[in-house]
Amino acid sequence: MSPPAHPLEDLRIDRGGEDDDQPRRRIRLWVAFLIVLAVAAAGYWFWRRSAIPVEVYSARQVDAIGPRVSLNASGYVTARREATVSSKITGRVVVVRLEEGQHVREGDELARLDDSNVRANLGLAEAQLAAAQSTLAETSVWLENAERELRRTSSLATNGIATEAELDRTQAEYRARRAQLDRLRTEVEVARREVDVWRQQVEDTVIRAPFAGIVTVKNAQPGEMISPISAGGGFTRTGICTIVDMDSLEIEVDVNESYINRVRPGQPVEATLDAYPDWRIPAKVIAIIPTADRDKSTVKVRLGFEKLDPRVLPEMAVKVAFREMDGASAPPAIAFPKTAVQQVAGVDVVFVAKDGRAVQRAVTLGLSRGDDALALSGVTNGEAVVIRALRPLRDGARVREKQP
Repeated sequence: MSPPAHPLEDLRIDRGGEDDDQPRRRIRLWVAFLIVLAVAAAGYWFWRRSAIPVEVYSARQVDAIGPRVSLNASGYVTARREATVSSKITGRVVVVRLEEGQHVREGDELARLDDSNVRANLGLAEAQLAAAQSTLAETSVWLENAERELRRTSSLATNGIATEAELDRTQAEYRARRAQLDRLRTEVEVARREVDVWRQQVEDTVIRAPFAGIVTVKNAQPGEMISPISAGGGFTRTGICTIVDMDSLEIEVDVNESYINRVRPGQPVEATLDAYPDWRIPAKVIAIIPTADRDKSTVKVRLGFEKLDPRVLPEMAVKVAFREMDGASAPPAIAFPKTAVQQVAGVDVVFVAKDGRAVQRAVTLGLSRGDDALALSGVTNGEAVVIRALRPLRDGARVREKQP
């Protein structure tokens, strides 16, 4: 007869079945993960191989305006008259009467330096001048007296009353007084010129505008030291401000020396500021600087505006187109939105949708017209130029066209 089962044995949980199912569950999870990964890879591959939706624009031919362009270049607006205004002496700034953007006239007071020491020296020089003038006046009186005494003694000596020694004494006294008067006149002149020097020093403490223009940079504040020469330590300024004569603005461009033969003095030019791409500014060649830059292989060319405008500011970037001087008309151009132009390895390119493929074209651009770019070559009239794409394009990529 078997022993009776312990009552707790009935409460034991048999886990043998769950332990057998654990490996199967892990296998099913890995299979599901691989299936999802394969589906995702297939979807990505299909997405990459599928046609890219692109928005195209039918390029149109337009008539160019103006004479033919012989050369394009870029440069900057510069001021022919620009000066960093400083002082003639070293001193401490006490007053600054300018701000950036302020218009000033020639001779206007820009700043003032501490003149206390200079005025003290001026007062001393003026006192010395007054003393010299007083001594000169006194000596003049003594000279007049010596002259009268000489005349009296000479008359007495002629009549035999005065001795020869008395006559010699009065003559010596007269010559001494006269020499003393000449010396004092020279001293008065020296004192007067010293006063002029100190008055000029006082005037030099007032810094004035050398010409009319606009203040573009304010360099110093009250309390700072300023000097006409550079001082070490960085605590001494060398200028109060920078003034630009806005009437002297012009354009400087660097032209490759291989194309400088296309530029002539007086040649018409059309300038376009980067800040105002739709504004064409008429200009002309002022001069070709007769030297080349050996490092850049360029020649500097100066261009003058036909008419200045307040929107033109110094150091603005500008693009210029040199026109043919014979007046030949420019060839027709192909217009399309600027958004179609891309830069690839420094070259302007566009993508043209053709037979379901994106074809990359290098283009030569002229001056823009509003929101349109004008291509002189690379695109023909009526071609579908891609102006927007869902994904970045590459040459030969499959595309699906849609009109804007």
